[in-house]
Amino acid sequence: MPSLAQPSPAPSADAPRVQHKGQQTKAAIVDAALGLATQIGLEGLSIGALAEVMHMSKSGVFAHFGSRDELQMSVIREYHTRFEHEVFFPALKAPRGLPRVRQLFDNWMQRTSVEIDSGCIYISGAVEFDDRPGPVRDALASSVQVWLDAVRRAIEQAVEQGHLRQNTDAAQMGFEIHALILALHYEARFMRNPDSLHRAVKAFESIVARNSTA
Repeated sequence: MPSLAQPSPAPSADAPRVQHKGQQTKAAIVDAALGLATQIGLEGLSIGALAEVMHMSKSGVFAHFGSRDELQMSVIREYHTRFEHEVFFPALKAPRGLPRVRQLFDNWMQRTSVEIDSGCIYISGAVEFDDRPGPVRDALASSVQVWLDAVRRAIEQAVEQGHLRQNTDAAQMGFEIHALILALHYEARFMRNPDSLHRAVKAFESIVARNSTA
């Protein structure tokens, strides 16, 4: 008969403190990585570059992620979390229907206005990973799809509330709104067109007017 296993030693009182410190360190690394990624892109991230920024050893940074892919995915997750807190969640305070669609767009525009200077992970990441299958591309595409689904659902609710016509194609309307945001980034960030923000708002109002019941 096999002997009974020896009881596990009681956890050290310092264990939670060490774990908490480890979580704080990882969060700080991800924050630094996100800052770097907005400047040089996800593909430009490396354990070595982060170690230099964080004044840590490469092995110390690596221990928190285990691979470059996991580092990049951690940055995508953090970017998505911040995007939700700045754009999506505040919009939920607006009434269902067209007011919420407008609030989603307004919040999106506010973030886009900042990212014209800093860069957008969703857009730069799409350029870097559009033809590169793998977990990083999957994580990026999944995050973008979650957001686009939220926009489409808000449009569908606007139809249900009678603010938009019953024959409104929510997927098409969402596509057009997304397209004008992409055009805004190109016009403002690459072409340096000073009228781009105004044109984006005007384009949004045109989309709404074309589908509105008012």
